[in-house]
Amino acid sequence: MLEYDFIGIEKQCISGVVNPVLTIQGSVLKENYDFVVLADDKEIEFDIQKEDENFLLTVLLLKTQKHIKVYVKVDNKKYIIYDQKNTMIKRFLSKIAGKIRPHFKLVNAIFVTLARGIKHLWKEYHFLVPPKLWGKYFKDFIHRIQVRGETFFYNPNNTEEYNIWLKKYEKEDEIIDLKYRPLISILIPVYNIERKFLSECIDSILDQTYDNFEICLVDDASTNKDTINTLKEYENKDKRIKVKYRKENGHISVASNDALNMAKGEFCALVDNDDLLSKNALYEVVKVLNHNKKIDFIYSDEDKIDLKGRRCEPHFKPDFSPDTLLSLNYICHLSVLRTDLMKKIDGFTIGLEGAQDHDLFLRISEITDKIYHIPKILYHWRMVKGSTALKTSNKSYANDKGKIAIENALKRRKIDATVEVDKKSGYYRVKYDIKSEPKVSIIIPTKDYADTLDTCLKSLYEKTTYKNYEVIVVNNNSVEKSTFDLFDKYKKKYDNFIVLDANIEFNYSKINNMAVDISKGEYIVLLNNDTEIITPEWLTIMVGYAMRPNIGAVGPKLLYPDKTVQHAGVILGLGGVASHAYIGSNRHDVGMYGRLRVPYDYSAVTAACLVVSKKKYIEVGKLEEELKVAYNDVDFNIKLLEKGYNNIFIPQVQLFHYESKSRGLDTTTEKYQRFLSESDYMWKKWSDQLNNDKYYNPNFSKKGWFVLDK
Repeated sequence: MLEYDFIGIEKQCISGVVNPVLTIQGSVLKENYDFVVLADDKEIEFDIQKEDENFLLTVLLLKTQKHIKVYVKVDNKKYIIYDQKNTMIKRFLSKIAGKIRPHFKLVNAIFVTLARGIKHLWKEYHFLVPPKLWGKYFKDFIHRIQVRGETFFYNPNNTEEYNIWLKKYEKEDEIIDLKYRPLISILIPVYNIERKFLSECIDSILDQTYDNFEICLVDDASTNKDTINTLKEYENKDKRIKVKYRKENGHISVASNDALNMAKGEFCALVDNDDLLSKNALYEVVKVLNHNKKIDFIYSDEDKIDLKGRRCEPHFKPDFSPDTLLSLNYICHLSVLRTDLMKKIDGFTIGLEGAQDHDLFLRISEITDKIYHIPKILYHWRMVKGSTALKTSNKSYANDKGKIAIENALKRRKIDATVEVDKKSGYYRVKYDIKSEPKVSIIIPTKDYADTLDTCLKSLYEKTTYKNYEVIVVNNNSVEKSTFDLFDKYKKKYDNFIVLDANIEFNYSKINNMAVDISKGEYIVLLNNDTEIITPEWLTIMVGYAMRPNIGAVGPKLLYPDKTVQHAGVILGLGGVASHAYIGSNRHDVGMYGRLRVPYDYSAVTAACLVVSKKKYIEVGKLEEELKVAYNDVDFNIKLLEKGYNNIFIPQVQLFHYESKSRGLDTTTEKYQRFLSESDYMWKKWSDQLNNDKYYNPNFSKKGWFVLDK
C-alpha cells in the first residue's frame, strides 16, 4: 500500500521474459503531475497516457537494467510508487502465473456462480424450482461461467491464442474463374524502407492468386541506397511494376498522388511499403465485384505482424459505419477504391499527412454509399520501429491531423460541431452544436419504489444543464402512499412535471406509447425509473446526436452501482436475441479500438436511456405492443435500421442503472413463458438481422462479446 492518499495504483507488473515491459496503471488526485523513471539510477524514457487523474505508464526495459524506480512528481516533490528489481526469474515466474491464472479464474468462476445460484434458488423457491425453468437456469449457469471465466474463448488480443485460432479456423476459399477481371492498381509510396521489408511487401503482391494488377511505386527521394537498389531490381523483374523516382521529398500525400496519377486500373488498392497482402487478397476483392460491379469502395479486416514475425492484434471490423468513421479511421487496410472517384476528389489531401487515408475515406463516403466490407483478414500491418502499428505515439502528429480531417468533413457537410481528441484512446469525439434547444419529453414508467424514482428525478432536475424539457412519469398501478406523496412533491415544485396514469396490465411498449401520444417535445427520451444522471450535459449531447438526419436511437454508457459497465451498445444475436457489450467491464476501460471511449454505431441501444426524435419514433410505428416486456427496444432499434437510420452509442454520457427494481426478476414460470414467446416473436420477425449484425464482425463469437469461439 502507498502512504500517499492522493495516489492509487490499480496494476503494476514487469512482463516479458526476453523483452521486459513495465506497466503501471492508476490515478493521481492532483491537477498537475508527471513521472520520473530510473533504471539503475539513470533516467530513461517511458510512454504515458493520461486522462484527468487516471494514467497508464509503459516502460520498455533492457534485460541489463537491474533496478527500476518510478516516481510521481507533484509540485516539485517526488513520491516513489515503484521500486523493484528486474530479474529474469521474476519475469519468468510472472509468465508462468499468467499461464496458470486463467485456469484458477475458471475454477473461481464456477464456485462463485454456484454459490450465487444456490442463494438465488433458496431465496426464490426454497429449491422447489418449476421444471420448465431448469433449462433456463442451466443455460444461465454456463453463460455466467463464460462471462466470469473467459476461458471458453480465444482472446484475439493474446498473440498465442490468436495464432491457435488462425491454424484452426482460417481457411482459403476455393479459387473459381471470374468473368469480370478489372485491372487493379496498387499504390505504394516508398521512403527509406529496409530492403527486407520492401521486397517482402512486393513479393506478397506478385504471389497473388489474382494476376490482373499493376504496382505503382513512388520513391519519395529516399536517401537509403538499399531502397533505391531494391526498387530498380523489381522494376526490371516484372512488367507490371512501375516506379517513379521523385527528386525531392514531398511526404506521403504527394507521393501517393503521384502513384494515383500513374494508375491505369479501374480500381486502386492502398498498400504501405512494409506491409503484406494475404495470398488471396485481390481475388477476394474481385470476387465481390463479380457479384456487384457497382461497388465503389471495398475494405477488409486486417492484423499485424510483430517484431518476431508473428501475426497478432487482429482488427475484425464492422460493415460501413459512418458515425464510427467520425471517431476513428477504423477502415484502414486493405482498402480498394474506384480510381475515377479518387481522381474526382483530387486524391490525397496535402497537409494531412498521417491522416491522409482517414481524410480520403471521409471524402469518398460523401460521394458514394456503395461501400462493402469483406470480413476476412486480407492485410498484414508490419510492426516496425517508428510505425503507428507498433505504437500510436510514434506518429502523435497524426492525432492532430485526424482531428483536422474530421473537422473538415463536418464543414463540408455544413454541420456545426466541435471535435475533441480523447487522450486515453487517441481517438475522437464529435459534439454537435445545438443553436436552440428543441423541447424534449422525458418519459419515465414507474410502479411504487418512491425512493428509487426520487433518486432518478432528483439527479435529473439538479444536474441537467439542458433547460427545455418536460418529464412525464407514467404511473402503472402504484399503490403505496409514499409514491403519490412523491408525485405531489414534484408537481408542486416543477411546472414541467406531469403524471400520466396507466392503470393497465404492465406493457412497457404500450405505457411508453401512451406517454408519447400526449408528449409535446420534438425529441423523446425513454428513461428507466432506476437510473441516475452522472453527466450534467447528458441531454445536450444526446439530443445533438439525435438531431442528425441519419441517426435514429442514441444511447449512453450505463453503469452498475459498483461503477462497472452495464450497457455499452447492444449486439444482435449475442447470447440469444441480443445482449449488451462489455457488461462488467471497468468504467475507465478503453475497450477494443476505443469502443468504451468514443461514439460507435451499433445495431441497437437499450431503452433504459434512449433518445430519438418523435418524428422517427412515430415513423417506425412506435414500440411494438405485442412485446410487453422483453426486446421491445431491440425491435424498435431494428425498425430504425430498416428505415436507413444509424443507432449510436455515445460513451461520453454516463448514467447509473440500478436494474429494474420495481419490475422484479422474470423468475416465475408464467414470466418465463412470456419471455420465450417474445424471443420467438423476434426470431420469426428479424431472423436475418439477428443472425447478421452488420456492426458486429461475423468472426466474433455470439456467446461472448469480441472474443473468438473455441
